Amino acid sequence: MRFTPPRRPPARCWDGSPVVAHRERRTLRIAPDGGSRLLRCGQSDRCRECGNRIEWYRRSHQQPVRLHPHELPAARVPATCQWHVSSGVAYPAGDGSRWCRVPHAVVCPAREASPVSPELAGLRRSLAVNSRRMIDAGTFAPLPVPPAGSPATRHAACRPARPIVQLLYVRYLAARPVDEIQCVAQTRRHQRCTNPLLSPGTAPAGAWVLVPATAASGQLAPPAQVMVVYDLSGTPYAERLRWRAQRCPQHAATPTAAELAVADWEPFDPLRHDEHVRTRLPTGTQRPGPADRARQATRR
Repeated sequence: MRFTPPRRPPARCWDGSPVVAHRERRTLRIAPDGGSRLLRCGQSDRCRECGNRIEWYRRSHQQPVRLHPHELPAARVPATCQWHVSSGVAYPAGDGSRWCRVPHAVVCPAREASPVSPELAGLRRSLAVNSRRMIDAGTFAPLPVPPAGSPATRHAACRPARPIVQLLYVRYLAARPVDEIQCVAQTRRHQRCTNPLLSPGTAPAGAWVLVPATAASGQLAPPAQVMVVYDLSGTPYAERLRWRAQRCPQHAATPTAAELAVADWEPFDPLRHDEHVRTRLPTGTQRPGPADRARQATRR
């Protein structure tokens, strides 16, 4: 018996062209049944105060942080301002490399200048020039500052900038006022939806109440301290799910719509978020909470 070796594929095709071996490549794909289109952890956005570009990252304890979108030489940045990103998570320290990231709050031209290095001071001036160009072109409008003593100023003093929301038996710290929380869904023009969670012209979904300043899990807090909470416990379950997903009523009916941003909810910690605790109800809300009812019963 004569052994016949296996035939090897010819080096060229029948038409004389060379055979090219295609290597299998693993590409990043999205599940067809997934509602999110977020492929990276650093979400691009614009600062509400100066209009410049920023990137949102999550820290190790899931707290969001705003970073400048470009890296800077680590030798010219103070050690207290150095950040680095590893596996999509931001850490407040240098990683030993020659480059680092800086928080946007350090170089934001809309905030008071702090004594920093000349490198950060020059970056802050360039961002201020960019903000002025956007204002002159009409592409950015800074937040109006009402005069001192006006009704708008008194209302802003009572209106929490980052309110605490009671949602699905968990207390969250919102990133912006309740009436400014924006939908995260994608529109047909592949842009983020501009509709707020609160439908304009309708009654508020929740109610402002005064409750003990503790986390929903029963975490300890300073005694005899109360805080203002936007309570959504009285709304239907489907409405609370809509708020948790951070979708407007229109996109809540279409769950297949993609998401262009991460929900702004941050688990509330009474010790770490003490600066956001408010003890006075917003203007026009007088609904007593459990702490008020207990105090009234004690007085009787």
